[in-house]
Amino acid sequence: MKKVLSVLLAVVMTFSVATVLFTACSKDTKKDEDKPSTVQSDLDYVKEKGKLIIGITEYAPMNYYEDDAKTVLTGFDTELAQAVCEKLGVEAEFIVIDWDNKWPELKAKSLDAIWNGMTITDEVKANSSVTKAYVKNAQVVVMKADLAAQYTSLDQMTELSFAVEAESAGQGVLDDAGMTNYTAVTAQSDALMEVQSGSADACVIDITMANAMTGEGTSYSDLAQAATLNEEDYGIAFRQDSDITAEVDKILDEMRADGSLQKLADKYSLTLA
Repeated sequence: MKKVLSVLLAVVMTFSVATVLFTACSKDTKKDEDKPSTVQSDLDYVKEKGKLIIGITEYAPMNYYEDDAKTVLTGFDTELAQAVCEKLGVEAEFIVIDWDNKWPELKAKSLDAIWNGMTITDEVKANSSVTKAYVKNAQVVVMKADLAAQYTSLDQMTELSFAVEAESAGQGVLDDAGMTNYTAVTAQSDALMEVQSGSADACVIDITMANAMTGEGTSYSDLAQAATLNEEDYGIAFRQDSDITAEVDKILDEMRADGSLQKLADKYSLTLA
């Protein structure tokens, strides 16, 4: 009889301990569920390190160096990024990148933003969180000035060779038109050099760059715009789902309202979106 009672007592004690443990674990789990998320936002991440790392290419009038030694970076996007970063309470740090590597670098946090006269496309939307449009743009064909008047559409250029920045909106226009006779180069400035040297008959670049860098009084005075191929908008890219995007949109709206954004656009002869 004593043996039976001992067994029963052991079973009861085991059950009681298990119940207590289960209840405690349930309470701890409930507490964990009630705790706020500790995942750091992208904006907090940038503010904590004190700087926004911005991927660019050398591209007048958006981001370019004033001197041959490449010590003074300027341009519309350069000045705009610095102004926005000041309002965010961080420093703007610019890094020249290979344009076709921008998405892996953004995802890996080697960069925090792509801010360089970037056309808003389906690819951009699929790979980043992009701001509202802030500047108007177009893709144009640039070639030797003495030939430009002869060409008004891509249909007339099927025999020409092109240079275009890799993974750019200009390359997208040529691909959409079924044009395959092009060489992809690292930057739009390289595409201009290809035309000037005679390595390519023409290039497709942003009209903002064509206006700033071709024609009389520029570095490429012997080049001119031929056909205008499309119209588009520029946006600023951050990591997917980044909360920086909404904050920058808010700041840009404030700069539109106080006139400072228009003043900066006028300085660089750009049209706001």
